[in-house]
Amino acid sequence: MLELIDIHKTYENQPLLSGISFTVEEGETVCLLGASGSGKSTLLRIIAGLETPESGQVLWDGRDQASVPTHQRNFGLVFQDYALFPHLTVAENVAFGLKMQNMPQNEIKLRVTASLEQVNLSGFGYRSVTELSGGEQQRVALAQALAPRPRLLMFDEPLGALDRALKDDLLEELRTILHNNKVPAVYVTHDQEEAFAIADRIVLLHEGVIAQTGIPEDVFTHPGSEWVATFLGLGNVLEGKWLGGGRIETELGMLEVNCDTEAGSGKSVALLIRPERVKLTESDAALKGRVADVLFQKNGYRVTLENGLYFFTSTSPQVGETLTFTVEAECL
Repeated sequence: MLELIDIHKTYENQPLLSGISFTVEEGETVCLLGASGSGKSTLLRIIAGLETPESGQVLWDGRDQASVPTHQRNFGLVFQDYALFPHLTVAENVAFGLKMQNMPQNEIKLRVTASLEQVNLSGFGYRSVTELSGGEQQRVALAQALAPRPRLLMFDEPLGALDRALKDDLLEELRTILHNNKVPAVYVTHDQEEAFAIADRIVLLHEGVIAQTGIPEDVFTHPGSEWVATFLGLGNVLEGKWLGGGRIETELGMLEVNCDTEAGSGKSVALLIRPERVKLTESDAALKGRVADVLFQKNGYRVTLENGLYFFTSTSPQVGETLTFTVEAECL
């Protein structure tokens, strides 16, 4: 088991990581999700031993890794740019790390064959990596990381250079490979859809601290802050004034919300209105708004009102049309 305890790191005298602590259990894929500059790649390098923290510990099965050199940690690392040797064949790339360990030739051959089979590249061993597509090269990089049978796999934006269709296919395969191997993994990405597809547990980083952690369903269903809801694109986030008794005054009008808050009357609260919880209605008591924009998407129309509220409908209203609607809001 990997355990990080109170990791701190600065960059140019500014805090980059502040008190990061989490664990990765056997067979678990933990995704470090955050915007550029949130510290997630630096954290990965600290786990790998490529950088050292100012304070804190990286433990494996309770043993501090500070004195363990990178090449002796037996952690595999997969990069976005594949990090393959262009002058070597696929098999030679996969075998490279094994040769550095002075492994017997017959064992190397067996492991290369098994690793390529795991990533659905059986029969590709003789080919040059420069002849392969981006997705195939990333599979070779994964086979290269799997061949030494690492006790932990780390991925640094591994699918960032691939188009969406290929990325979706590889994500499904990668999740299957990780679960079949039962190898724990730390996966770094800025892509929310990628994180939710691959992760058993998500660690959301924001400005060097953990903003929220949990299984994907819980993070999506119960965002812990205004920043989390906005970053994940969960819907409309707006400010309101708490009046007590479940009543909140907003720019849309007065909303009644089941809100577990201890804010005093007149205090500001943040609300989340998910697009699927905006319902068109003919009621005279409903809220009103003029249509500012209508955008067709594959599952319907995204409608944006002049007040900034957006939602989705199966039919297209006209720009300038006044709509009446109800909303269900939740406190953040």
